[in-house]
Amino acid sequence: MNDKNLMENILLLEKGVCDLFLHGAVESSTAQVHDTFQSALNDSLRMQDGIYDKMSAKGWYPTEQAEQDKVNSVKMKFNAQ
Repeated sequence: MNDKNLMENILLLEKGVCDLFLHGAVESSTAQVHDTFQSALNDSLRMQDGIYDKMSAKGWYPTEQAEQDKVNSVKMKFNAQ
């Protein structure tokens, strides 16, 4: 297993953790439980973002720039509703 594969696996695991914490926050029965899940979710999202940044810097997670006309089209679609 190389570094790229390892980072991909870590990113996938972190995304899964975010999903679990989100559901925990949504389904929590008390404010204290909700706040605990919310805090854990925020921490996990920061970790996920850091992992993504490291992968992107190495060229392992390329992204495409959206074309401005497509962005404008989506804006117009949702502004019309």
